[in-house]
Amino acid sequence: MSEKLERQTAGAGGLELGIAQLKRLGRLRASGLIWVLLIMCAIAALVSEAFLNPFNIINVLRQIALFGIVSIGMTFVILTAGIDLSVGSIVAVVAVTAAMLLDDGLPIPLVIIAGLLIGALMGAGNGAGITLGGIPPFIMTLGTMVMGRGLAMTISDGHPIHFRGAADQFAWLGQGHLLGLPVPVWVFAAVAALAAGVLRFTPFGRNIYAVGSNPEAARLAGIDVRLTIFLVYLISGFLSGLTALIFISRLTVGEPVAGVGLELEAIAITVIGGTSLFGGEGRISGTILGAAIVAVLANILNLFGVSPFTQQIVKGAIIVAAVLFEIIRRRKYSAP
Repeated sequence: MSEKLERQTAGAGGLELGIAQLKRLGRLRASGLIWVLLIMCAIAALVSEAFLNPFNIINVLRQIALFGIVSIGMTFVILTAGIDLSVGSIVAVVAVTAAMLLDDGLPIPLVIIAGLLIGALMGAGNGAGITLGGIPPFIMTLGTMVMGRGLAMTISDGHPIHFRGAADQFAWLGQGHLLGLPVPVWVFAAVAALAAGVLRFTPFGRNIYAVGSNPEAARLAGIDVRLTIFLVYLISGFLSGLTALIFISRLTVGEPVAGVGLELEAIAITVIGGTSLFGGEGRISGTILGAAIVAVLANILNLFGVSPFTQQIVKGAIIVAAVLFEIIRRRKYSAP
């Protein structure tokens, strides 16, 4: 018994020290990202007068919010050394289902609750398959991605679902403004603040970092590793559902192809923001900056008329470069 207690104490002490070191590295990377963002904005303002147009700035902020919300969910998942490839399909399922319910005349508050529950349940399905079934996160979420896209197509019969009767009342969530800023920006700010608070000040947040840093040491320290992993996938699904509701509110239509490639955007934003794909390292502030960098980059490329297909090449290259940088940095960090 005493030997086990010693292992738990040593594991917990080493874990806390490692997490503290990773958090300090995260703060340094966040400060570097701020400079990257400022330089990108300065270059964009110099080469294109349209960049500083108020309408363009509002559009960039809206893009940051839309992609940022789902990226916060991805941050929770990647902090545990997991991955969620199903976020785009969850968005599609929630989008067509919510649009169908709105078209049938269901009250808007109930539609919002239903959409969030569907997203959370699909995320919980991922978490259950990974923790109880022992399925690797990549395979589990890949399967959910394929099944979810098929489900969205089945529900909608492959066609967009319009909800014209409730469009005006529901539009405020995606198209409205509050104090001069789009409502999605305020929603993103609230989600980011809550997520940052959870990760920094709650035992659950510390458990996430611990599980991502060293699952075995976390288990020896008394952390329920399975429950922690299950909950991060539930959170990811919930925030994907929220993203879907904002999408359909803005477009007034639920499309079965909604969210195609969204997992790429979310992973790119999360990795660029400094969250390690190896787990245990990352901050919500970094994800916010990552969303801003990706949105500004996409806006610059759009202003210069770069093809969306070419933009995918750029984003893919950024992900590879970010992971390569992380591997090199970890080798230096672990070198004797």
